[in-house]
Amino acid sequence: MSIWDHFTRLGGAPGPPADASPSDADSIRRIARELDQLDPRQARHLASFAFVLSRVAAADLSVSDEETRAMERIIMEQAGLPEEQAVLVVEIARHQNMLFGGTENFLVTRELKASASPEEKEGLLRCLFAVGAADDAISGAEEGIIAQIASELGVDRRDMVRIRSEFRGHRAVFRRPGAP
Repeated sequence: MSIWDHFTRLGGAPGPPADASPSDADSIRRIARELDQLDPRQARHLASFAFVLSRVAAADLSVSDEETRAMERIIMEQAGLPEEQAVLVVEIARHQNMLFGGTENFLVTRELKASASPEEKEGLLRCLFAVGAADDAISGAEEGIIAQIASELGVDRRDMVRIRSEFRGHRAVFRRPGAP
């Protein structure tokens, strides 16, 4: 099963935008074919990883450009994908989370819990905090979602707090009202 299949099992991956030119649609198809070449286990993990990242980005009901770029960078670094593939993976994950997040959040995270080592789970938490910090402030809503994900992953509370402390300077809860 390809990464495309993993996203479509959540209810259908978005097609090309309505205003996409034929060459844009061809590019999307080419990238999707390239993603289909991934090992099925790797594709499943990547789809789950991107979906969980999008949970944090969407926690405050808005996904900023900075958060989108952070997710793309993280996907490129963690999965070794070229930029155009990472962009497509993030777009699919964002749309799937927007459409089906409420019903799929726990199921997707449970899948990551079963397949990830403790070190990978801690790495994922760092990535989640990095997405939250991308626009320079980890909101209370984002922290709440990250704590929920950590719990769903079975990460010890002390480990979650230790990782959260690495992002102390970005936590909105420590900023004075009106301070940048």
